[in-house]
Amino acid sequence: MSERNIERALLVCALTAVSALVLITLFIFAEGVPELLKTGPLGFVFGSAWSPGREIFGVLPMIVGSIEVTLVALVIGVPIAVACAVFLSEMAPPGAAVLLKALVELLAAIPSVVYGFVGLTTLVPLIRRLTDAPGFSVLAASIVLAIMIIPTITSVSFESLRAVPASYRDGMAALGGTRWQAIHMVLLPAAGSGIVAGIILGIGRSLGETMAVLMVAGNAPAIPTSLLSPVRTLTSNIALEMGYAAGRHRGALFATAVVLFAMIAVLNGLTRFVASRGAVYGRDKQKRR
Repeated sequence: MSERNIERALLVCALTAVSALVLITLFIFAEGVPELLKTGPLGFVFGSAWSPGREIFGVLPMIVGSIEVTLVALVIGVPIAVACAVFLSEMAPPGAAVLLKALVELLAAIPSVVYGFVGLTTLVPLIRRLTDAPGFSVLAASIVLAIMIIPTITSVSFESLRAVPASYRDGMAALGGTRWQAIHMVLLPAAGSGIVAGIILGIGRSLGETMAVLMVAGNAPAIPTSLLSPVRTLTSNIALEMGYAAGRHRGALFATAVVLFAMIAVLNGLTRFVASRGAVYGRDKQKRR
């Protein structure tokens, strides 16, 4: 095959991927925007009641639930993931680091329904036994999501730490700094943009997760008042009701997808911005050297 044919084949593959994204986007917006306009964007986004039988559609409880579950998952998962990345990059023997990194990344290959099943059979009963609450809650969903985002954040943070020039470590050692001082005073700040990008990717994974959250969150369409309250996320709302929705109800679920699409798009843009800022910062550091 000639080089020209290879280029054309690669171009077709690239255009196929882009076309699929464009078609999905157009389909979601074509189905969801009319209902969004009919209800009113502000009324839809900030409405606190979701009652399809009365044609009342407000997704604020689901937005708050998605954000709360994601934030608690980050509070639990980010310290563990960054600590794992630091250990694998700076402290573990090379052979052990390769093995442990592969095991951590293997967590990402486990289907989300398995995480949800484990949470349903072990975590929910444990919370119920310890707190006398129903167990299906923000806390249960957050713990499951925290475990699911650890591989993503760990992998990106590990690569960011490994990309820090060895001269940074040598310079700190020459100044008499300990390994821990080098890590928290030099390496973590230098790899900060990459770590933040990994965290943002973890946020995207949390917001987009459906099945695991669906199984342990309780799925009550109300604003959660505590970590032990049941919660419904945007993705769970779509998955629960799309099978029987019709008319305005179906349009409202597509409008929910539009809101979720906008949130994910903002996160992706933020990821690219952080990554580009990190690249510019790295080039400036190299020039000053």
